[in-house]
Amino acid sequence: QVQLVESGGGSVQAGDSLRLSCAASGFTFRSYVMAWFRQAPGKERAFVASINWSGSSTSYAASLKGRFTISRDNAKNTVHLQMNRLKPEETAVYYCAAKTVDSLTYTLWGQGTQVTVSS
Repeated sequence: QVQLVESGGGSVQAGDSLRLSCAASGFTFRSYVMAWFRQAPGKERAFVASINWSGSSTSYAASLKGRFTISRDNAKNTVHLQMNRLKPEETAVYYCAAKTVDSLTYTLWGQGTQVTVSS
């Protein structure tokens, strides 16, 4: 069974850090591009970061300005998102997603984990 299960969300104060994790199973993890998206209340789902199969290439939303870091551990089939200096406007449900290299869209999604940042 293909699964992406996020964890690590919670409620924090502005300026705090959180580390999200996503555990993958049921597919060849190392063959997939992994990513994080987020959806704030009343807004569309937005791209946060992605990482290629080996971890050698990453991409981030421009608004993050180096505060977030995506990483992966192919031995453990996990991907992480380290989030530093969080802002209240980054309150959202954070989703883990996966796609093959030749796919234009992300086809595998987790159920999401809530991150709430208070001022």
